Parts: sequence; C-alpha cells; structure tokens
Amino acid sequence: MDTQGRRRAASLALIAGAAPVIVALSLLLSAARADAAQALQQPPAQPFNGADLIQQCALKFPGRDQQGKFTVTLRDRDGRTKRSEYLRFWKDYGGADDIADKMLLFTMYPPDARGSSFMRLAYTPESGRPVDQWIYLPLLKKIRRVTIRDPGDSFLNSNLTFADVSPRALDADEHRYLGVTTVANRAFHVVESIPKEKRPLYGKRVFWFLQPEKWEDCVTERIDYYDTSGQLLKDQFISWQQIDGAWMWKTSVVRSYQSGTASAFEMSDMRVNVGLDDDLFSARALERGPELIQRFMPNSGSAPEPKP
Repeated sequence: MDTQGRRRAASLALIAGAAPVIVALSLLLSAARADAAQALQQPPAQPFNGADLIQQCALKFPGRDQQGKFTVTLRDRDGRTKRSEYLRFWKDYGGADDIADKMLLFTMYPPDARGSSFMRLAYTPESGRPVDQWIYLPLLKKIRRVTIRDPGDSFLNSNLTFADVSPRALDADEHRYLGVTTVANRAFHVVESIPKEKRPLYGKRVFWFLQPEKWEDCVTERIDYYDTSGQLLKDQFISWQQIDGAWMWKTSVVRSYQSGTASAFEMSDMRVNVGLDDDLFSARALERGPELIQRFMPNSGSAPEPKP
C-alpha cells in the first residue's frame, strides 16, 4: 500500500471508529504523517465563528455522572504494547465549591496491579487551582497524594497530558475559523485555538469537527497539537458514543511525532446518570476498592467487571 493509501486507511479507521483500537494503533504507526495544513476545499456556507464551533462541538454534555470500563493501551516505538483496564467512575459537580468533576479508577488489569486505585478532583478553570490526586497502592497499604508539578506531565503514562484531560476555559484561547477541509470524502470544519498565556504548553491546537447533518451531533473528531515553534507534536483521533443524551469517548488514539509512541483509550459498558453518591469519591473507597461500589450506586445495578 502506498503512502496515500495508508494515510487514507488510518484516517478512515480512526475517524469512523470502524477498526478495533489496536488495529487503529498499527495503522497510525505505519502511515505517513498527514499534513494538517491542507488547502481549504470549499468556502463555508455561512460565516462560522471559531468560538461558537468550539462551544457547540467540543464542549459536549457528558451527563451528570458515568460508570463503566476504561481501557488504556500503550504502544512504544518498537511496537510493543501494554494494556491496563480500570473500573471508572466520574461525576460532574458543575462548579460547586469550585469543583468541576471527580473521577475514580480501580485497576482490574494487569493482575499484578489489581487492587490499586486512583482518584482525581478537578477544579473549574476560573478557580485557578491545580487538580488534586491520590493513589492507593495495596502493597504499601497507604494512600498517597500525587502532586502535579507540570500540567504537561503524562496522564497514566500515555501521550495525553494532565492539561489535555483537564477543563479549560473557552476564553483561554483565541479561536479562529479556518474553513472546511475534506479528507477521505468527509468534510470537516477546522478551528485553530491559540492560547493567550505567556508560557503555554502548546503553541496552538487545531480542532477538526465533522460537518454534521444535525448541529447537535457535531463532535471533535481530531485534534492536532503544535509546539510554540509551529512543529506538530502529536495528533488525536476520537470516536464518540451517545447514551441517554450524554456524550463520551468511545475510542481515542493519540500518536506522538517526537517519541514515535502511541496511546489508545476505550470506554465500554458505559452507564450514565446512575446517581453516584458523593461518598464514593473517598479515601475509604480508594482503600476498599470495588467491594464498596455497590453501596454507593443504588440505581445502577451491579458494577461492570472487566475481564482480561
């Protein structure tokens, strides 16, 4: 297969979510780099505004809470893979007491990590407070607070950073609409977001929104991350699922051009608006693990049990 064919295959598999995550990873790593600065193929049908597109397509309603299985697959530059599976619980706090959301992960795979857990508390962008995090390691039988010294640090050893998975205010960037670009016969509205801070983590991010039949179905399907010198650092491809009006990732694949590595994320067995109790996000839950979960989910039935 020539370069153009591999590029097209990778884009189709990732953007449409038609291939399993690990297959998408293989396609990504074998494909030549897609040029993010493609020529605009057609003028916009109306004068779109970059900030409005970000608001409509990137800031989707995730539901009041979520529970399900979260799988992370890491691939190094030599093609070796490492998979981790978690029970994931997330709850939106809507800015109450400056809290944006809380997330709790229980490690289910690999076996030697089973029993460890992780909890994150994210604050609203307006508060200016960094996230709080704790981990529980069963061998030590202790909860430890994890301090993030740099928002550019890796999240779960992946190609995403803590900044990538943390809330960011809409007005923290200048959003410029670049027009419509066509890839594999699919039209995308493209928006360039340039940070306003003096020492940003990225020089810019470029968002690709699939042109939808209905605007309420508009979602982010690709993000390109550039450094401050204009070099492409990494790109991210996302497929989505909608459950009871709530939007969440189904799969997301991120590849780094600096390290030659890639990361894949998958959320499955998802339930939303199950009525998670605030007490689930506690030190006791970190220590006791899944055995306590049922107590805090009276409306959800049994928690999903990932199998290796």
